[in-house]
Amino acid sequence: MKLLRLLFIAILFVGCAPIKVNYDFDKTVDFSKYKTYQYYGDMKTGLSQLDTKRLLDAIDTKMTSLGFTVSENPDFLIDIKSVEFQGAPRQTVGVGLGGGGRNAGGGVSIGIPVGGTPMSRQITIDFVDEKGKGLFWQAVSESSFKQNDKPEKREERLNAIVEKVFEKLSPKS
Repeated sequence: MKLLRLLFIAILFVGCAPIKVNYDFDKTVDFSKYKTYQYYGDMKTGLSQLDTKRLLDAIDTKMTSLGFTVSENPDFLIDIKSVEFQGAPRQTVGVGLGGGGRNAGGGVSIGIPVGGTPMSRQITIDFVDEKGKGLFWQAVSESSFKQNDKPEKREERLNAIVEKVFEKLSPKS
């Protein structure tokens, strides 16, 4: 029973792989002057059309909760780019041979990957003030994902990414 419980906890932690986010911003910008936004019209997100819609819906919901509104004459524009890549195998099994005798020795060792290589996605979100400062805020998230996840799981993951990305939207002085 304990083994089953430990296995369940391990699966839970692997399924909830962390979302890493790096932020950068122009510290001379007054974030309080920005109230309205819009997306670039020719934005190429690198996501499927359905995942792009899921991501934009999640961003719109979060931005509304933060007091921003979509506008045809926005204070700033949002650009989104993403890249998918394969990570390194997480686990390997080592196999070794060795021998020696009479003041001589030798050995051979190799690492054999166990399991598949995880897929990761990097999503970059830029806030651009085209009337003034240019790029003034950027968040780059990196997280694992599965290409064959069900739509509900994809939406859940993208919502989690948006929550994590917008945790530190307006930097404190």
